[in-house]
Amino acid sequence: MPDTPVPAKNDGGSRSPLPGRAAPAPAPAPQPFQYLPGSPDSPVILHVPHSSRTIPEDVRRGITLDEAALEAELDHITDAHTAKIAAAAVSRCDTAPWRFVNGLSRLVVDPERFPDEREEMLSVGMGAVYTRTTHREELRPASYEGQPLVERYFHPYAAAMTEAVADRLAAVGRAVIVDVHSYPTERLPYELHGEGPRPPICLGRDAFHTPDALLSRAEKAFARFGGTGIDSPFAGTYVPLRYYGQDPRVTALMIEIRRDVYMTEPGGPYGPGLDALGEALAELADAAGRTA
Repeated sequence: MPDTPVPAKNDGGSRSPLPGRAAPAPAPAPQPFQYLPGSPDSPVILHVPHSSRTIPEDVRRGITLDEAALEAELDHITDAHTAKIAAAAVSRCDTAPWRFVNGLSRLVVDPERFPDEREEMLSVGMGAVYTRTTHREELRPASYEGQPLVERYFHPYAAAMTEAVADRLAAVGRAVIVDVHSYPTERLPYELHGEGPRPPICLGRDAFHTPDALLSRAEKAFARFGGTGIDSPFAGTYVPLRYYGQDPRVTALMIEIRRDVYMTEPGGPYGPGLDALGEALAELADAAGRTA
């Protein structure tokens, strides 16, 4: 069943509860994100920004796709089951990492984009608030004013992730962000740099925040899946702006998993590859946690 809320039908009438019965409670609002505790002495934060399909009802009303088209788009754009991969890793770690998990679809806001003109994906309508789909079709009107979504969702998410990093720095003197993503086997039209190799595991790095030792640990941990590549088809990694290019105590690496390694595309169930990926991610998290 899809996670996306479906607006209730309105038949033009009003309904009152039966005598003696309380009106049903409204459905709880979806949780925008979760910061899940790990071991007090772990510096590692597994960041899972794109795993959810959940879209609040009021945000759904601003999307022009019909239900079938929206479900198809969610199949393509969602990094399906990556939260499960992170959870599987935690269960296998000697020292449990912390987790920061987005509870909303990236079709609400994408927390890994710049919220302004610095974002190159604006050229395909996929800045912090998307107006185009993975196939470059209309998702929201071009005139859509996305700033309220940025204020409501993007900034609180960024502030909470910044505080999560600050918490690890205060506790253990360093923070290691492991950004957990997946990507489709075949290039989608929205990809600006998808012409290069599409290895089973793509490792995204940052010149300032990704030390060679962290990259080497990831290459070793994920070697069993048929090969790793660097910065192709996706490059870079997530670091909160307070620390970006400023604080060497914050290190980071992006793990991009080609979806055929563990699931049926697009948007289908996961298979036994998920457990193996959890083991590899646990190996990386433990290695990164032991040494700077």
